[in-house]
Amino acid sequence: MPADKSLPGTLKRSPRKAQETWLKTHDSAVEEYGDGERAHRTAFKSLKVGWEKVDDHWERKNESGPSDPRSTYRGKAARDGRGEALGGVDYYGHTKAELYDRARELGVAGRSKMDKLELARAIARKQH
Repeated sequence: MPADKSLPGTLKRSPRKAQETWLKTHDSAVEEYGDGERAHRTAFKSLKVGWEKVDDHWERKNESGPSDPRSTYRGKAARDGRGEALGGVDYYGHTKAELYDRARELGVAGRSKMDKLELARAIARKQH
């Protein structure tokens, strides 16, 4: 299936550059691995280097780099799902205070007792 037909909804509401990043990587991954989950995972991993999911769309990150513990792994470890994915929340690119502010805006209950990782998880659940 052509990638532009399978563009996820969050990307349809995102800047064209984010869409192009995902589409280009997805098309390349389909050629390499075939259509399916692996091509989608590869496209999202590429997207998350420079973009972060905010509410129902993707926004450019202030600094490129890994966004969550899973994105720091490569090869077999990445394919096996080692590390935790945080739904596009830029865990490494934000301070605890910044994540707390986002959690407050989203109405996350119990946020004052959460550590940074728990805040990122809660934000990801609310945005999903």
